[in-house]
Formats: sequence, C-alpha cells, structure tokens
Amino acid sequence: MITATGLDGLTALAGRDLGHSSWIEITQDRVNTFADATGDHQWIHVSPERARTGPFGTTVAHGYLTLALIIPLFGELLSIDGIRMGINYGLDRVRFPSPVRVGDRIRLAGRVASAEKVAGDGVQLALDFTVEIDGGAKPACVARAVYRQYA
Repeated sequence: MITATGLDGLTALAGRDLGHSSWIEITQDRVNTFADATGDHQWIHVSPERARTGPFGTTVAHGYLTLALIIPLFGELLSIDGIRMGINYGLDRVRFPSPVRVGDRIRLAGRVASAEKVAGDGVQLALDFTVEIDGGAKPACVARAVYRQYA
C-alpha cells in the first residue's frame, strides 16, 4: 500500500503505478446480493442451472458489480492522510472486455494517470484501473476513474 499525505503528496503521485490488490473470489452469493440491490435478476447472473447452457457456461457477475468492487480493492492500493474530504467525481471510460464467471478470482491494478490541483483547495486524480481475472487472457474491466480530494 502506498500512503500519500496532503495535497502535495497526491500531486507527487502523477504517473505512479500503485501495484495490485489482493485476489478476491466472486461467489454466487455476492452476485445474488448485487442482483437484489439493483433489481437486475437476469438469468446469466442468478440462475446457475439455466446459465450452464448459456454463452458463458456458468453464471457471471454483473459488469457493474465488477466496477463497484474497484472501490474496496482501491482501498488496498492507496491510503490518503491529511485530507478532509474525498469525492468520486466520475468515470471517463469503462469497458468490460471479459466476463467474470462465478468462482473466478479478481484483483485490481492501479496507476495514477494524472494528479492536478483544482479550485477549492483540492486535487483531482485520474486513475487507470484494470480488474484482472486470475488466469484470464483479458481483463474483466478497464476504467479511468476521477476522484477529488480536498484539504
């Protein structure tokens, strides 16, 4: 884990590789919980029996579940001290090159694409994230997330 302190510590991260998170397994229970939270109960996510004969051979995680898991995995890569508030400012680009099958393990790779001071005594971070699948040829998700941190 990398620790940045204050706005100057954040701006110094521009271009820095943040490494990898630990691996987490995607379980059917996690997928079902996400389906309940979002109301997306499509059979490719929640019906293991039907999904066996579907395009992926098993149930798969929702793309937005994979995207949402960036939040806790990112917490393993970067700790920020000396900031009063951080906000999720949005996403510039998100792609899902490969499905995450139930039982797959995923982890996050991160890199600080840019870190620039913004009005209101803040720093805007653009982070390039790749959600990798253990043993997978393609990533599950590639995204650029934008966060703002304020002192």
